[in-house]
Amino acid sequence: MNKHLAAPLLQVRALHAFYGRAQVLFDLNLEVQRGEVVALLGRNGAGKSTTMKAIMGLLAGSQGQIIFRDQDIGRLKAHQIARLGMAYVPEDRRIFTELSVVQNLDLGRQPVRVDAVHWTPEKLFALFPTLGDMPRRPGGQMSGGEQQMLTVARSLMGNPYLILLDEPSEGVAPVIVEQMAEMILQLKRAGMAVLLSEQNLHFAALVSDRACVIESGHLRYQGSMQQLLNEPAVQQAYLAL
Repeated sequence: MNKHLAAPLLQVRALHAFYGRAQVLFDLNLEVQRGEVVALLGRNGAGKSTTMKAIMGLLAGSQGQIIFRDQDIGRLKAHQIARLGMAYVPEDRRIFTELSVVQNLDLGRQPVRVDAVHWTPEKLFALFPTLGDMPRRPGGQMSGGEQQMLTVARSLMGNPYLILLDEPSEGVAPVIVEQMAEMILQLKRAGMAVLLSEQNLHFAALVSDRACVIESGHLRYQGSMQQLLNEPAVQQAYLAL
């Protein structure tokens, strides 16, 4: 058996993170298997985005071990981690507003990877029909939800093994949320792994296999998504607004 199929795709061990002298993550441990969707759930400010930035090498003040495809990436820079096949979609959609949809996609292109899905603009337009209807439209003339789709699609052009999605359902129209959910399920069916940061439990429950609940920088709960749905006390303590 290929060892990459046996070992977790991503392992985070004893992760601590700091902003200056202030500690914001405390001893986090989580893992993501190939072809699995894991939801990182918590209220606003709980530490979800910080966790993703630390994994992606975007946070200088972090300590701990981060293993991706059997390689310790804890000391690598973000662009080096991206070249290994990890993609990150931040909450603040960073598209090139003057460039068209197709031009934005071209900027995300990376070489084909062994054992990874090979994405092309044609495949992405099938995944995101909304984008397929506007290939020449400048990014600045798209709605927030359409820009969110374009950001995800551009990240997929890197043919990643794992994609980190930070609050993909936040502030977008319900029809876009539905397309995002279907997109995540299709990625999973294709064998990709997804780490999803969400406040929206309903959205996360539609797509996720497992849930990790974070509160004040501490991981408070881990289990299957179905287990979390059967734990109203946990939901009330850490997720209710």
